[in-house]
Amino acid sequence: MKIFKTLSVVAILAVSFTSCKNESQPEVKTVDVEVFKTETKAALDPNATYAKVEFGIEGMTCAMGCAKTIEKKMAKMEGVKSAKVDFDARLAMVEYDEAKVSPESLEETVTKVADIYKVKNMHKVEEFGTEENVE
Repeated sequence: MKIFKTLSVVAILAVSFTSCKNESQPEVKTVDVEVFKTETKAALDPNATYAKVEFGIEGMTCAMGCAKTIEKKMAKMEGVKSAKVDFDARLAMVEYDEAKVSPESLEETVTKVADIYKVKNMHKVEEFGTEENVE
């Protein structure tokens, strides 16, 4: 009886393996997918007057959690053309439409992220990375 069971199992396995050899390669299908961007930033006004400000941010403890969060919040503001926060220098650089954004609203956005963040020494500049005050 044991031999019969063993032969049966071997026969079933042999049939299974040989029947699979005739299968062709799996068919690969290409599907076109339409991607919709859910977050769209309003188009910037080409006639707007843009100002650049730099300011220090106190209270940041990390580059990803603090600096990137502040940067994203400011970048999402209507009228902000660009926002960059340098964690190592504790410095924010923002270019914005003066008709839609004010230095006070930028400061408010930073402090709303967390109570520990404080804006200091905000000043307008002609180019980022310069220490000249334009005001």
